[in-house]
Amino acid sequence: MIKKQITSLAAIIALSVAGAAIAKDDLPDQTSDGLTRVKSKNVDAVYWQDGATLEQYNKVLIVDAAVAFKKNWERDYNRDVVGTSGRVRTEDMERIKEGLSKEFTVVFTQQLTEGGYEVVATPAEDVLILRPAIINLNVTAPDLQTSAMDRSYVSSAGDMTLYLELYDSATGAKIGEVLDAQRARDMGYMQFSNRVTNKAEADRIFRKWSNLLVKALDEAHKKDD
Repeated sequence: MIKKQITSLAAIIALSVAGAAIAKDDLPDQTSDGLTRVKSKNVDAVYWQDGATLEQYNKVLIVDAAVAFKKNWERDYNRDVVGTSGRVRTEDMERIKEGLSKEFTVVFTQQLTEGGYEVVATPAEDVLILRPAIINLNVTAPDLQTSAMDRSYVSSAGDMTLYLELYDSATGAKIGEVLDAQRARDMGYMQFSNRVTNKAEADRIFRKWSNLLVKALDEAHKKDD
């Protein structure tokens, strides 16, 4: 099961790094492991195992999110930078990826807990495993912690795509996949950008995704009845 998870996750990240377009109209009707695409008004694509349900899951285990930048993001960003102090480096990208991965877990844990679902670290029969990846990450103005007093002004913080696999922890069976691209709000004017504003926009997107999961779990448990 672990091997299959890694293979599938590696494939979608490779797709991102290769720069292939992930347009929802171009996506297949079925995945290579037998999941069927179902209609969704809330995200770009949902694939589901026939007969699977979220009804039995009261707890959630969140695997650390993998993060991959958009193809050539480092090159394209540095191309427009004057001098060397403001250039993005490999260690900057690793810091951003690590921070975004941790923030994903923080936000999802908070929203699931507030929704009445326990976030755990151990598999069990009532545990749903989430294996997330943030791909095609595009940060318009990263906060690079340089000594220069430069300020960045942007209309939008950037964009990213969620690739999320859902597994039954008792059997190891994959029951679903979700793919959704989201862009930070476009304010319609240039505004000061830093790590705080970038985090706020990332949190807003993470809350949207996590709230959709809570809603799906609520519907499966018929909480709205």
